[in-house]
Amino acid sequence: MAKLEPAERELLLWRHGIAEDRHPDRADQERALTAEGRQRTAAVAAELCRLQLHCDRLLSSPLRRALQTAEIGVAAGLAPALELEDRLAPGGDPRPLLQAGPWQRLGLVGHEPDLGELASSLLGLPVGSILVRKAGIVLLRLGPSGASLEALIGPRLLRLRRDG
Repeated sequence: MAKLEPAERELLLWRHGIAEDRHPDRADQERALTAEGRQRTAAVAAELCRLQLHCDRLLSSPLRRALQTAEIGVAAGLAPALELEDRLAPGGDPRPLLQAGPWQRLGLVGHEPDLGELASSLLGLPVGSILVRKAGIVLLRLGPSGASLEALIGPRLLRLRRDG
């Protein structure tokens, strides 16, 4: 991981991969990644590691599809472990997580529109300005003067190097 200035940190926002469709007989929190979702998520995790975007901490929404995404990230070596965090469930407020504990790069695995709204808010943009695609990432640098956008990458672009 690149050395950051003491007052600077990075925030990696990672949306869960492609999940099963909503169904009236199944609770939303139980929707799992599809086979394609697992494959795409694993390719994204491998590319994040290749780009050396390893996280000190990786926090995940407790919903199954996000937890599976985070587990794939840990298995690829993106972070040493994962922690479940209720504030990353849909409609939660993840902002307090940005203050907790010592970290240089924090990874949050969650859902839309929450991740896009968090990124937009930190950047001072209107709600809806940033949309995170399934298995896509947003990388923000957080410093004393505010946040800056380092990367907004969809899963297809992260996989191009591997597919090409």
